Amino acid sequence: MFKTEFKKTSSLIEEEIQDAQTPTSKVNIDVGKWVKCDKCQEILYKENLHDNHSVCPNCNHHFRLSARRRISQIIDENTFVEINNNMESVNPLGYPDYDKKIKMLKEKTNINEAVKTGIGEISGIKVAIGAMDSNFLMGSMGSVVGEKITLLIEKAIEDNLPLIIFATSGGARMQEGILSLMQMAKTSNAIAKLNKNGNLYISILTDPTTGGVTASFASLGDIILAEPNSLIGFAGARVIEQTIGKPLPEGFQRAEFLLEHGFIDRIVERKDMKEELYKILKMHWLWQSASHFLAHISLKNIYHHVPKNDWHFVTNERNENNWKHGIEFWLQGQVKDLHH
Repeated sequence: MFKTEFKKTSSLIEEEIQDAQTPTSKVNIDVGKWVKCDKCQEILYKENLHDNHSVCPNCNHHFRLSARRRISQIIDENTFVEINNNMESVNPLGYPDYDKKIKMLKEKTNINEAVKTGIGEISGIKVAIGAMDSNFLMGSMGSVVGEKITLLIEKAIEDNLPLIIFATSGGARMQEGILSLMQMAKTSNAIAKLNKNGNLYISILTDPTTGGVTASFASLGDIILAEPNSLIGFAGARVIEQTIGKPLPEGFQRAEFLLEHGFIDRIVERKDMKEELYKILKMHWLWQSASHFLAHISLKNIYHHVPKNDWHFVTNERNENNWKHGIEFWLQGQVKDLHH
């Protein structure tokens, strides 16, 4: 009896082993089609993630974007014209293997440097735009990055365009030593010229924005926006704690903490960023146009736009200010409409 049962059991085991070894139909999972969210640990389908502006649908974590994808999300289709795209880094200090690293990153990322710059339109409004790329040496600022940003600023001045820069960086590029630190002064000086010229500059801080980039052009915007939960700071938290000898507040280098303490003006969801930029640009255009008009308005200008029956109104010099106030009131209504 026991021998019979043993034979049956052995036979069943052999069948299971054979079944396990026999090729069966499996679920086809494409390699490289899935990505894990760093915040909630959910596995996400890449295509769905890209359709959602590279934001996790479960926890709202904003994934880091390449400069190419960033520009495609913000700039109107077929309006972006890249400038200075052939500029490439050299190895001025003879830093070991720096040339090899740059060459490898060019092949891997299909870009020449850690920033892409150009001219494009946002809902029909022409702008000068730059987007840094953390995939290229963590978006570090070396001589070429500093030069490209400076040339972009000068182009904005030359063409009288609003300037928008998306910052993401680990700071100055150590392989270029003092030459990388000089870019802080160069870009800041260019922003000062832009400001003197009266151009609007919108700086958008994304995760992460640190070091020399935070300490220069990224913090000099007329309006400073940030994406949710972005890491923004100069030195690392551990270095600061060791220096001051005190524990730091929770999340003190995150966008929400900086908004609360007045370092940034607003936190904007990625899906809303283009619309938010359009509102700011439109508002700026309205007030700029009004300022130019009001500065040159006179009774003679009014005279040519007033019906003959109302001439008596413009003969009174005091009424010139009434017209100006009326225009200002109209502009306030236009700005209010932008918020709805």
